[in-house]
Amino acid sequence: MKKNIALSILSGLLLWIAWPPTSYTTFLLFIGFVPMLVVIENTIQSASRKKGRQIFGVTFIGFFIWNILSIYWVYNSIKTVGAVVAIPISLIPYSLAPLLMSTVCWLYYRLRLITSRNRSLMGLVCFWIGYEYLHQNWELNFPWMTLGNGFAVSHQWIQWYEYTGVYGGTLWIWLINILAFLIYVSLREAQIKPLRLKLISTFVLALVVPLSLSLFRYYTYKEQINPSNIVVAQPNIDPYEKHGTIPVAQQLSTLAHLSDSLGQHNTEFFIWPETAIADPQGVNEDLVQSNLYYAQIKHFLNKYKNGNVITGAESIKIYNSRKTSTASPLDPKGNQYYDVFNTAVNIENSSNVQFYHKSKLVPGVESLPFGNALSFLKPVFEHLGGATGTYAKQAEPGVFYSQSGIGVAPAICYETIWGEWIATSVRKGAQFIAIITNDGWWENTSGKDQHLDYAKLRAVETRRWVCQSANTGISAFINQRGDIVQHTGWWVKTAIKQNINLNSDLTFYVSYGDYLPRLSSILAGLGILWVLVANVTSVKRRRDRPAVVG
Repeated sequence: MKKNIALSILSGLLLWIAWPPTSYTTFLLFIGFVPMLVVIENTIQSASRKKGRQIFGVTFIGFFIWNILSIYWVYNSIKTVGAVVAIPISLIPYSLAPLLMSTVCWLYYRLRLITSRNRSLMGLVCFWIGYEYLHQNWELNFPWMTLGNGFAVSHQWIQWYEYTGVYGGTLWIWLINILAFLIYVSLREAQIKPLRLKLISTFVLALVVPLSLSLFRYYTYKEQINPSNIVVAQPNIDPYEKHGTIPVAQQLSTLAHLSDSLGQHNTEFFIWPETAIADPQGVNEDLVQSNLYYAQIKHFLNKYKNGNVITGAESIKIYNSRKTSTASPLDPKGNQYYDVFNTAVNIENSSNVQFYHKSKLVPGVESLPFGNALSFLKPVFEHLGGATGTYAKQAEPGVFYSQSGIGVAPAICYETIWGEWIATSVRKGAQFIAIITNDGWWENTSGKDQHLDYAKLRAVETRRWVCQSANTGISAFINQRGDIVQHTGWWVKTAIKQNINLNSDLTFYVSYGDYLPRLSSILAGLGILWVLVANVTSVKRRRDRPAVVG
C-alpha cells in the first residue's frame, strides 16, 4: 500500500513539474501517468479486497497533488469575497477535478473486470477525454487542467492543433503513457521479445511522427500579408483600487494617454482591459450614448479616423418584466428588473456601439452553479453584497466588426481556455482575437503566466493573431504560429504596438470544433453502459446460484 501511495505521489509531482509555465520539462507529460497506471495494475493483481475503493483513494492523492500545486493561485483570485465563501469555492478546482480523474481510474478498473487490458486501456482514454469534455461544459466547468493545455509552453510541438484542438494533445499524452506502461509491463512479465520490440517501435513512432510533422509545419508556416495596426494598453491599476478608489474618468485618461503615446493615423484598434469602465452603477446599454465615459472615449477617438476602442465594462440592462432567470428586481414592487454583465464593448467613430457579454463565467464567483436547484442560496449572495453568482451571460460567441469590415473575436479573461468557443467566433468572421483581462486578482503567481500561455493554443487552433490587454498581468501580441512576439512585464504601466496580419482562412478545427471529445464521450457512455450491464448480470448470477447444502 505504501509503495502504491508513493507511486501515486510521484505521478502527481511529474505532472506538476511538466505543467506550464515550467519550461524544458514538458516531456515529462509523456511518462507522468505511468506510475499511476502501475498503481492500478498492482492493485488489480493483488489479493486485497475492495480494489476499486483502493484505486480511487490512492489515485486521488496523486491527482490532488498535481492540481493543487499547478493552480494554487486560484484562492488569490476569489479571496476578495471573504474566507467563508472563498475557501469552499476554491475547493471546486482543487478537489472536484481530482475526484473526476479518480472516477476515470475506477471505471478503467471496472472495465478490466470484464474485458482485456488493451481494450480497457482504450476505454480509459475515452473515459478521460469524456471527463475533460464534461468539465468543460457543465455548471461547475473548470477546464484549466485539460491535458492538452500542458503543451502551451511547447507550442512548436503541437502545430497540428489546427486539426484537433487541445483534445488531440490529451489523446497524444495518453497514447505515449500507455505505450510506456505496456513496455514496462512486458519487462516485468517477461513477455516475448518480438512483442516488446513491437511496443518500443510503436512508442517511438507515436512520439516522433506527430512531433516531426508539427515542427515541419511550424518552420514552414507563412502568414498571408494583411496588416492591421493595433495598440494594446496596460494601465496597471491595482484591482483592489479599481472599483471606487480611483475615479473611472482618471482610469480612462490613463488609458488614453498610454494609447496616444503609440497611436498613429492608421491605427485601427486600441485594446483596453477588462472592466476598464468600472462604474459602480454599471453602464446602461440602452443609454450608452449619453454616458459620460462613452463620451470620453469618443473624444479620444477623434484623432483616429479608422480607430476602434475595444474595452471592458460592467454594464446593465433594465427590463419591464423578468425576461431572464438571472434578472434581479430593481425596485421592491418588482416593476422593473435588471441584469448585470461583464462586458466587452466596441466603440468607433460612428454612433454604432457593439456589446459582447462574457459567457463563460467563473463558477461561484461570477455565476451560481445549478442556479435553479440552488436558488435558495441567492439570499446568501445578496447578503454578501452580490459578490458571487451575480452576472448574466449571452448564449452565443460574438464578433465585433469595424467600419472597414474587420472581424474581431472578443474574449474576456477565463473564456480563453475554451477552444471551440473562440473557434466559433472565428467561424463567424473574426480575423483576430482580442483578449481583455484583469489578471491582477491572481497576484504575481503562475496563474497569469498560464493564462497567457493558453492563449498561444488559441492562436495555433485558429491561425489568428491574439492581442491581449491585461489591466495588471501580462499584455501581449501572439502570432499565428503561437509565438509571443511582444509582451509587457508584470505590474508595469505601458502600451505596446504591433502590425498584425489578419486572416480569413478557416482551419479544420475551426470548421468542425471539438469532434474528438464528442466522439470520445459517446464511446465513454457506451463503456459505462457496458460496465453497468455486466455488474447487473454478475449480481443476477450470484442470486441465481443454487445454495450449497452441507
